[in-house]
Amino acid sequence: MKKTIITVVGKDTVGIIAKVCTYLAENNINILDISQTIVQDYFNMMMIVDANKSAKPFSDMAMELDKIGEDIGVKITCQLEDIFNKMHRI
Repeated sequence: MKKTIITVVGKDTVGIIAKVCTYLAENNINILDISQTIVQDYFNMMMIVDANKSAKPFSDMAMELDKIGEDIGVKITCQLEDIFNKMHRI
């Protein structure tokens, strides 16, 4: 299973989690772990997801989530788990 780490950061507003999770569900992307906090009106969420059953390539998913982030005023970043694994092996 190839995991993807999704981070969402920005000013807190209604519907951030709903928009991101709706996109993931519509694209058959499973949330494996999720953590979110709000600190002084700033929203921060990190998700680990499994996109193996999604028909979307990683690049499309990352681009579309970035667009959703722009629409709702947050920054959404997608990174493959491999990046983190390789960083910690050096």
